[in-house]
Amino acid sequence: MPTETAPLFTPFTLGGMELKNRIVMAPLTRSRSSEAGIVPDYAATYYAQRADAGLIVSEATNISAQGRGYAKTPGIWTMEQVEAWRPVTAAVHAHGGRMVLQLWHTGRISHPDLHGGALPVAPSALKPEGQAFTNDGLKDHVTPRALETDEIPAIVEDYRRAAQGAKEAGFDGVEVHSANNYLLEQFIRDSTNKRSDRYGGSVENRLRFPLEVVAAVVGVWGGDHVGIRISPGTNQPGGAPVDSDPMGTYGAYLDALAQHRLMYVHDIEGVTQMSRDADGIDYPSLRKRFAGAYIANNNYDLALANKTLGEHGADLISFGRPFIANPDLIDRLRSGAPLAEAPKKYWYGGDAVGYSDWPGMSGPVQA
Repeated sequence: MPTETAPLFTPFTLGGMELKNRIVMAPLTRSRSSEAGIVPDYAATYYAQRADAGLIVSEATNISAQGRGYAKTPGIWTMEQVEAWRPVTAAVHAHGGRMVLQLWHTGRISHPDLHGGALPVAPSALKPEGQAFTNDGLKDHVTPRALETDEIPAIVEDYRRAAQGAKEAGFDGVEVHSANNYLLEQFIRDSTNKRSDRYGGSVENRLRFPLEVVAAVVGVWGGDHVGIRISPGTNQPGGAPVDSDPMGTYGAYLDALAQHRLMYVHDIEGVTQMSRDADGIDYPSLRKRFAGAYIANNNYDLALANKTLGEHGADLISFGRPFIANPDLIDRLRSGAPLAEAPKKYWYGGDAVGYSDWPGMSGPVQA
């Protein structure tokens, strides 16, 4: 198949945006922000270097101080944070790119050190496995505090305010992070939600909070500028088992989301950074429940991406880690050139080294 006509490199219309290809840069936590949640100046260079992607989804961005689960991650709840994002979106747009902001609340996947000693919040007081990344290194997760019923509307308002901040910062839309066992998915799954109020128990109740969040964000942007990320089969971080009936639960979720006419659903197929094993999840069936675009994610290579698009198994394909050391990833994929590998020491934390200084095939990538 000639490169020019390979599905991955053909244009696509997404929510009124004309994308130059069907490659999406997946959200990549890089832990370069200040303690105040402000992205560094060189983030504009980093993202602009990768603006040849059809769409960039920003690194996961905290909607509030309460939403923080990892040190050195960015926020969108203060004006200073909004102002810091503006040069980033301007640089991406100057290079002909499109970019949405991923809205994030980590829930129980956090630590008191990140909250002035206060406990992280969750739907239920269930301790996750594993460790949290704090300013003093990795520390064991703790048992979170279960949210009171009357606290939940304030978090919905945090999402609405964050969505407005993303608009003021110049993004082209937002992606609601409803995956990877963070707060919204903690409410969705019966393995992490043991509540007895209107936000727990039945599938309808467990979906109530995430759907209230989506409605608030759509109220700011309109559905054609809002995407959502899901992970029906992911059992990390925190070691939470998947829902007891993932097809029933996520089928109902997608049915409800379809009513909001969202721009896309971004589906992690399998376990992030690990297996593509469906583990009983019928992804094609779930896709049919949603009328918007479908972005497939997790360990796709060039051949699998083109095959999936050619068979109409997805509308777009997102790539994550390959973008770290390959700012010119689209050119490399198009030409069949080998991909550079980033040592893990550069993935999280540090400065511009191992972040915005990776060369392209022909030398430095201008931004």
